[in-house]
Amino acid sequence: MRVPPLLAAFSLMLVAACTSAGGQGGPEIEVLGDFGVKPKVVFPDGEPAGDLRVREQMVGTGSVIKGDDLVVAHYTAHVWDGEDNRLLASSFNQGAPASFPLGHSIAGVGKALRGHRVGSRVVAAIPPGEGYGPNPPGGMTADDELFYVVDVLGAFPPDAAARGRGGGGTLAGVKVTGGPGERPALTLPRERPPARLQSKVLIQGAGPRTQAGQLLVTQYEGRVWGSGASADSTWEAGQPKAFQIGTGSVIPGWDKALVGVPVGSRVAVVVPPGLGYGKGLPPLIKPTDTLVFVVDVLAAY
Repeated sequence: MRVPPLLAAFSLMLVAACTSAGGQGGPEIEVLGDFGVKPKVVFPDGEPAGDLRVREQMVGTGSVIKGDDLVVAHYTAHVWDGEDNRLLASSFNQGAPASFPLGHSIAGVGKALRGHRVGSRVVAAIPPGEGYGPNPPGGMTADDELFYVVDVLGAFPPDAAARGRGGGGTLAGVKVTGGPGERPALTLPRERPPARLQSKVLIQGAGPRTQAGQLLVTQYEGRVWGSGASADSTWEAGQPKAFQIGTGSVIPGWDKALVGVPVGSRVAVVVPPGLGYGKGLPPLIKPTDTLVFVVDVLAAY
Protein backbone atom coordinates (compact mmCIF):
# COMPACT_ATOMS: atom_id res chain seq x y z
CA MET A 1 0.00 0.00 0.00
CA ARG A 2 2.00 2.94 -1.29
CA VAL A 3 1.33 6.50 -0.15
CA PRO A 4 0.39 8.67 -3.18
CA PRO A 5 2.09 12.01 -3.60
CA LEU A 6 0.07 15.01 -2.52
CA LEU A 7 -1.59 17.09 -5.22
CA ALA A 8 0.45 20.19 -4.52
CA ALA A 9 4.10 20.42 -3.55
CA PHE A 10 5.13 22.54 -0.64
CA SER A 11 8.17 23.43 1.39
CA LEU A 12 8.53 23.69 5.14
CA MET A 13 11.23 25.55 6.99
CA LEU A 14 12.66 23.67 9.93
CA VAL A 15 13.97 26.10 12.51
CA ALA A 16 16.92 24.87 14.55
CA ALA A 17 16.77 21.63 12.55
CA CYS A 18 14.27 20.69 15.17
CA THR A 19 13.35 21.69 18.68
CA SER A 20 15.45 20.31 21.49
CA ALA A 21 14.04 19.32 24.85
CA GLY A 22 15.14 22.66 26.25
CA GLY A 23 13.76 24.65 23.31
CA GLN A 24 17.21 25.85 22.28
CA GLY A 25 17.48 27.47 18.86
CA GLY A 26 19.98 26.75 16.14
CA PRO A 27 20.63 27.01 12.39
CA GLU A 28 17.86 26.70 9.83
CA ILE A 29 17.56 23.59 7.64
CA GLU A 30 15.14 23.64 4.74
CA VAL A 31 13.37 20.38 3.86
CA LEU A 32 11.32 20.35 0.67
CA GLY A 33 8.99 17.69 -0.71
CA ASP A 34 5.78 15.78 -0.14
CA PHE A 35 5.25 12.93 2.28
CA GLY A 36 6.37 9.70 0.63
CA VAL A 37 8.61 11.52 -1.86
CA LYS A 38 12.38 11.82 -1.46
CA PRO A 39 13.00 15.16 0.27
CA LYS A 40 15.51 17.78 -0.71
CA VAL A 41 17.50 18.93 2.30
CA VAL A 42 19.20 22.33 2.17
CA PHE A 43 21.81 22.70 4.89
CA PRO A 44 22.96 26.07 6.21
CA ASP A 45 26.57 27.17 6.48
CA GLY A 46 28.31 26.50 9.76
CA GLU A 47 28.50 23.79 12.37
CA PRO A 48 25.71 21.27 13.16
CA ALA A 49 23.42 21.58 16.16
CA GLY A 50 25.48 19.39 18.52
CA ASP A 51 22.55 17.91 20.45
CA LEU A 52 19.48 15.79 19.76
CA ARG A 53 16.71 17.88 18.19
CA VAL A 54 13.44 16.52 16.87
CA ARG A 55 10.46 18.07 15.13
CA GLU A 56 7.29 16.62 13.66
CA GLN A 57 7.21 18.37 10.32
CA MET A 58 4.02 16.70 9.05
CA VAL A 59 1.44 15.40 11.51
CA GLY A 60 0.09 11.89 11.00
CA THR A 61 -3.26 10.52 12.13
CA GLY A 62 -2.41 6.82 12.52
CA SER A 63 -1.48 4.78 15.57
CA VAL A 64 1.04 6.09 18.09
CA ILE A 65 4.54 4.64 17.60
CA LYS A 66 5.81 2.65 20.60
CA GLY A 67 9.31 1.51 21.49
CA ASP A 68 8.69 -2.18 20.75
CA ASP A 69 7.03 -1.63 17.35
CA LEU A 70 8.30 -2.76 13.98
CA VAL A 71 8.41 0.47 11.98
CA VAL A 72 8.02 0.74 8.20
CA ALA A 73 9.25 4.05 6.82
CA HIS A 74 10.84 5.91 3.98
CA TYR A 75 13.87 7.84 5.14
CA THR A 76 16.82 9.91 4.02
CA ALA A 77 19.94 10.20 6.19
CA HIS A 78 22.81 12.65 5.83
CA VAL A 79 26.08 13.10 7.66
CA TRP A 80 25.82 16.69 8.88
CA ASP A 81 29.36 18.01 9.02
CA GLY A 82 28.87 21.61 7.87
CA GLU A 83 30.83 20.90 4.68
CA ASP A 84 29.49 18.56 2.00
CA ASN A 85 26.79 17.08 4.31
CA ARG A 86 26.90 13.93 2.21
CA LEU A 87 23.99 11.57 1.74
CA LEU A 88 24.51 8.49 3.88
CA ALA A 89 21.49 6.41 2.80
CA SER A 90 17.98 6.76 1.40
CA SER A 91 15.24 4.16 1.08
CA PHE A 92 13.86 6.19 -1.83
CA ASN A 93 16.92 5.22 -3.86
CA GLN A 94 16.11 1.55 -3.24
CA GLY A 95 12.55 1.87 -4.53
CA ALA A 96 11.01 0.36 -1.39
CA PRO A 97 10.55 1.47 2.22
CA ALA A 98 12.72 0.19 5.05
CA SER A 99 11.57 -1.83 8.05
CA PHE A 100 13.27 -1.95 11.43
CA PRO A 101 12.47 -2.81 15.05
CA LEU A 102 12.45 0.60 16.73
CA GLY A 103 14.11 -0.81 19.84
CA HIS A 104 17.09 -1.97 17.76
CA SER A 105 17.61 1.25 15.80
CA ILE A 106 20.21 3.84 16.71
CA ALA A 107 19.28 5.68 19.91
CA GLY A 108 18.53 9.01 18.23
CA VAL A 109 16.10 7.50 15.74
CA GLY A 110 14.33 5.56 18.48
CA LYS A 111 13.91 8.67 20.62
CA ALA A 112 12.86 10.77 17.62
CA LEU A 113 10.03 8.49 16.47
CA ARG A 114 8.51 7.28 19.74
CA GLY A 115 5.24 9.00 20.54
CA HIS A 116 4.57 10.31 17.03
CA ARG A 117 1.81 8.89 14.84
CA VAL A 118 1.92 6.83 11.68
CA GLY A 119 1.68 9.19 8.73
CA SER A 120 4.05 11.73 10.26
CA ARG A 121 7.21 13.15 8.77
CA VAL A 122 9.76 13.41 11.57
CA VAL A 123 13.10 15.20 11.18
CA ALA A 124 15.95 14.77 13.62
CA ALA A 125 19.45 16.11 14.16
CA ILE A 126 21.32 13.30 15.93
CA PRO A 127 24.61 13.94 17.75
CA PRO A 128 27.37 11.31 17.81
CA GLY A 129 26.41 10.08 21.27
CA GLU A 130 22.92 9.18 20.01
CA GLY A 131 24.15 7.71 16.70
CA TYR A 132 26.29 4.74 15.76
CA GLY A 133 28.69 5.01 18.69
CA PRO A 134 32.40 4.14 18.60
CA ASN A 135 32.08 1.62 15.74
CA PRO A 136 30.20 3.38 12.93
CA PRO A 137 29.65 1.91 9.44
CA GLY A 138 32.36 2.28 6.83
CA GLY A 139 32.88 5.80 5.53
CA MET A 140 31.82 7.39 8.82
CA THR A 141 33.65 8.49 11.94
CA ALA A 142 32.56 8.22 15.56
CA ASP A 143 32.25 12.03 15.68
CA ASP A 144 29.78 12.38 12.81
CA GLU A 145 26.45 14.07 13.47
CA LEU A 146 23.47 12.77 11.49
CA PHE A 147 20.38 14.38 10.03
CA TYR A 148 17.33 12.18 9.30
CA VAL A 149 14.06 12.80 7.50
CA VAL A 150 11.66 9.91 8.24
CA ASP A 151 8.21 9.40 6.69
CA VAL A 152 6.46 6.81 8.88
CA LEU A 153 4.25 4.49 6.83
CA GLY A 154 3.37 1.93 9.49
CA ALA A 155 4.07 0.68 13.02
CA PHE A 156 3.28 -2.84 14.21
CA PRO A 157 3.30 -4.02 17.85
CA PRO A 158 4.48 -7.47 18.97
CA ASP A 159 0.90 -8.79 19.19
CA ALA A 160 -0.28 -7.54 15.77
CA ALA A 161 -2.48 -10.14 14.08
CA ALA A 162 -4.89 -10.67 11.19
CA ARG A 163 -8.30 -9.19 11.95
CA GLY A 164 -10.46 -10.11 8.97
CA ARG A 165 -13.39 -12.52 8.64
CA GLY A 166 -12.96 -16.19 9.55
CA GLY A 167 -11.02 -18.20 12.08
CA GLY A 168 -9.52 -21.65 12.34
CA GLY A 169 -9.55 -24.41 9.75
CA THR A 170 -7.70 -27.35 8.26
CA LEU A 171 -5.31 -27.83 5.35
CA ALA A 172 -3.88 -31.22 4.31
CA GLY A 173 -4.76 -32.54 7.76
CA VAL A 174 -3.10 -29.63 9.57
CA LYS A 175 -5.48 -28.14 12.14
CA VAL A 176 -5.22 -24.42 12.88
CA THR A 177 -7.06 -22.79 15.77
CA GLY A 178 -7.31 -19.14 16.78
CA GLY A 179 -9.54 -16.37 15.53
CA PRO A 180 -8.98 -12.81 14.31
CA GLY A 181 -6.58 -10.90 16.55
CA GLU A 182 -5.28 -14.10 18.19
CA ARG A 183 -2.04 -16.03 17.87
CA PRO A 184 -2.69 -19.21 15.84
CA ALA A 185 -1.98 -22.72 17.14
CA LEU A 186 -1.08 -25.66 14.87
CA THR A 187 -1.70 -29.39 15.22
CA LEU A 188 0.06 -31.52 12.59
CA PRO A 189 -1.22 -34.94 11.41
CA ARG A 190 0.75 -38.17 11.50
CA GLU A 191 0.24 -39.15 7.86
CA ARG A 192 2.62 -38.45 5.02
CA PRO A 193 2.73 -34.83 3.81
CA PRO A 194 1.32 -33.78 0.43
CA ALA A 195 3.79 -33.71 -2.44
CA ARG A 196 2.71 -30.33 -3.78
CA LEU A 197 2.37 -26.80 -2.41
CA GLN A 198 -0.96 -26.21 -0.73
CA SER A 199 -2.37 -22.99 0.70
CA LYS A 200 -5.66 -21.79 2.15
CA VAL A 201 -6.93 -18.43 3.40
CA LEU A 202 -8.33 -18.97 6.91
CA ILE A 203 -9.06 -15.34 7.78
CA GLN A 204 -10.11 -13.16 4.85
CA GLY A 205 -8.62 -9.69 4.97
CA ALA A 206 -10.36 -6.61 3.61
CA GLY A 207 -7.29 -4.96 2.09
CA PRO A 208 -5.99 -4.93 -1.50
CA ARG A 209 -4.32 -8.04 -2.88
CA THR A 210 -0.57 -8.28 -2.47
CA GLN A 211 1.65 -7.85 -5.50
CA ALA A 212 5.09 -9.17 -6.40
CA GLY A 213 7.79 -6.71 -5.36
CA GLN A 214 5.89 -5.33 -2.37
CA LEU A 215 7.21 -5.26 1.17
CA LEU A 216 4.96 -7.46 3.31
CA VAL A 217 4.68 -7.11 7.08
CA THR A 218 3.86 -10.48 8.63
CA GLN A 219 3.42 -12.57 11.72
CA TYR A 220 3.91 -16.30 11.29
CA GLU A 221 4.23 -19.70 12.94
CA GLY A 222 6.29 -22.40 11.22
CA ARG A 223 6.55 -26.14 11.93
CA VAL A 224 8.47 -29.09 10.49
CA TRP A 225 6.14 -31.85 9.26
CA GLY A 226 6.75 -35.08 11.14
CA SER A 227 8.64 -33.74 14.14
CA GLY A 228 6.40 -30.76 14.83
CA ALA A 229 9.52 -28.76 15.73
CA SER A 230 9.35 -25.01 15.34
CA ALA A 231 10.83 -23.85 12.03
CA ASP A 232 10.47 -20.18 12.97
CA SER A 233 7.99 -17.99 14.81
CA THR A 234 7.66 -14.22 14.90
CA TRP A 235 5.19 -14.67 17.74
CA GLU A 236 7.88 -16.45 19.76
CA ALA A 237 10.46 -13.83 18.82
CA GLY A 238 8.07 -11.07 19.89
CA GLN A 239 8.40 -9.04 16.69
CA PRO A 240 6.64 -9.03 13.31
CA LYS A 241 8.91 -9.33 10.25
CA ALA A 242 8.88 -7.64 6.86
CA PHE A 243 10.24 -8.91 3.53
CA GLN A 244 9.79 -8.44 -0.19
CA ILE A 245 7.48 -10.96 -1.83
CA GLY A 246 7.68 -12.45 -5.31
CA THR A 247 11.33 -11.49 -5.83
CA GLY A 248 13.22 -14.50 -4.46
CA SER A 249 13.86 -12.86 -1.09
CA VAL A 250 12.01 -15.67 0.71
CA ILE A 251 11.50 -19.38 0.04
CA PRO A 252 9.74 -20.15 -3.28
CA GLY A 253 6.71 -21.58 -1.47
CA TRP A 254 6.03 -18.22 0.14
CA ASP A 255 6.52 -16.34 -3.14
CA LYS A 256 3.88 -18.57 -4.73
CA ALA A 257 1.41 -18.66 -1.83
CA LEU A 258 1.45 -15.05 -0.62
CA VAL A 259 1.23 -13.08 -3.87
CA GLY A 260 -2.41 -12.16 -4.52
CA VAL A 261 -3.58 -12.56 -0.91
CA PRO A 262 -5.76 -9.74 0.50
CA VAL A 263 -3.97 -7.68 3.14
CA GLY A 264 -5.29 -8.55 6.58
CA SER A 265 -5.54 -12.27 5.78
CA ARG A 266 -4.29 -15.35 7.63
CA VAL A 267 -2.95 -18.01 5.27
CA ALA A 268 -2.05 -21.64 6.00
CA VAL A 269 0.69 -22.98 3.72
CA VAL A 270 2.20 -26.48 3.33
CA VAL A 271 5.57 -26.18 1.59
CA PRO A 272 7.17 -29.29 0.01
CA PRO A 273 10.99 -29.61 0.14
CA GLY A 274 11.48 -28.40 -3.43
CA LEU A 275 9.87 -25.06 -2.60
CA GLY A 276 11.43 -24.64 0.83
CA TYR A 277 15.02 -24.28 1.96
CA GLY A 278 16.93 -26.11 -0.77
CA LYS A 279 19.91 -26.99 1.43
CA GLY A 280 17.96 -27.00 4.67
CA LEU A 281 18.73 -24.92 7.73
CA PRO A 282 20.89 -27.20 9.91
CA PRO A 283 20.42 -28.47 12.48
CA LEU A 284 16.66 -27.87 12.58
CA ILE A 285 15.49 -28.18 8.96
CA LYS A 286 16.73 -30.88 6.57
CA PRO A 287 16.63 -30.54 2.76
CA THR A 288 13.93 -33.24 2.66
CA ASP A 289 11.61 -31.60 5.20
CA THR A 290 8.09 -30.43 4.41
CA LEU A 291 7.24 -27.23 6.26
CA VAL A 292 3.94 -25.85 7.54
CA PHE A 293 3.34 -22.13 8.05
CA VAL A 294 0.47 -19.98 9.20
CA VAL A 295 1.11 -16.43 7.99
CA ASP A 296 -0.74 -13.25 8.94
CA VAL A 297 -0.34 -10.63 6.19
CA LEU A 298 -0.53 -7.41 8.21
CA ALA A 299 0.36 -4.86 5.52
CA ALA A 300 1.87 -4.45 2.07
CA TYR A 301 3.84 -1.46 0.73
